[in-house]
Amino acid sequence: MTARAAGVVRALLDRHVVAGAAPGAVASLLAAPDGAEPEVVASGAMSVGGPPMPPDALVRVMSMTKAVTAVAALRLVEAGRLGLDAPVDRWLPELADRRVLTSPTAPLTDTAPAVRPITLRHLLTCTSGYGLVMTDSPLRRAMAAAGLDVAPDRPVTVGADEWLTRLATLPLAFQPGDGWRYHHSFGVLGVLVSRVAGRPLQDHLADDLLGPLGMRDTRLWVPDDDLARLPAAYRHTGSGPVELEPAAGGTYAGRPPFDVSHRELVSTVRDYTRFARMLAAGGRSDGRQVVSPEHLRLMTSDQVPAAAKAPDSFFPGFWDGTGWGFGVGVDVEGPRAGRFGWSGGLGTTFFVDPGGAVGVLATQVEVGARLQPLFDDFQALADRA
Repeated sequence: MTARAAGVVRALLDRHVVAGAAPGAVASLLAAPDGAEPEVVASGAMSVGGPPMPPDALVRVMSMTKAVTAVAALRLVEAGRLGLDAPVDRWLPELADRRVLTSPTAPLTDTAPAVRPITLRHLLTCTSGYGLVMTDSPLRRAMAAAGLDVAPDRPVTVGADEWLTRLATLPLAFQPGDGWRYHHSFGVLGVLVSRVAGRPLQDHLADDLLGPLGMRDTRLWVPDDDLARLPAAYRHTGSGPVELEPAAGGTYAGRPPFDVSHRELVSTVRDYTRFARMLAAGGRSDGRQVVSPEHLRLMTSDQVPAAAKAPDSFFPGFWDGTGWGFGVGVDVEGPRAGRFGWSGGLGTTFFVDPGGAVGVLATQVEVGARLQPLFDDFQALADRA
């Protein structure tokens, strides 16, 4: 990012911070993957009334973890340890012999046997039969009762094995491959990668992917020595921002007491930019092929059948011009066709353009109407780059 580009990004962040979108924000923008490492720009504060937001802030990237876990799984495929279309119940016996609801809103006892096993491809494409339920139903209520619902203020409170056991007590919403539901497939994927690797996901990621990419600050928790770089997290309400997690504290502060292979990462904008640049450079980093061109093509193109894109599978209008690859959303039409990326629930987002432009933005404010203009303006910067 040139000094001029950094100035443009800084002005954008300053404007939205002053407008109250977030107490602070960090971002980087790169016009081409082979350029110099971009400057990371920070604006605002780590908390309301707190110290300045540092460029190396450790942010809860939440669902931006999905792209990282997807690459980790694809590397296991390339090593011959997993197959895209092989059943995963060899490593996840909890998922053998699934029952499937006769309709997504049916009583939990109204089921039929699964006609096919869950595969790695189903997990990568969110078509496993597990995921967020957007409308009231017995399944949605059962997931909430089991602590399986998802929100920034509902932290992970059980270890990976117990989480998977609870999920496996519930029927699938649809036959594997026949529908799409967000999120839970990637918690299962984290457990799968951990079991295939024979060690916690944190250790495998550090050795196989994060370390080689130079992502030294990306982990499943924040070590005690680094807590000063963890900002507070907020939710906008009608009466102002409400703190969800304090600065230097909360769910990700310190080593957890159980295996969190099903949880999501903390990272920095610098680290995540290195990951996104690898994707933009055809899966290569520092002369090393991290993920094959063929798997990268699958990951970054729409992999969900049209019949699985039910209007109620996610928020209204999601499928209008958008597809889903392996852990990323993909623009399938319009002026940004081919752009891929994803966002995290606490106000983080990234994108990669077909021409190689890369952008990473991080706040720690729950995604919503107050934050969306910042996202939109940041995405538009690459259109003018």
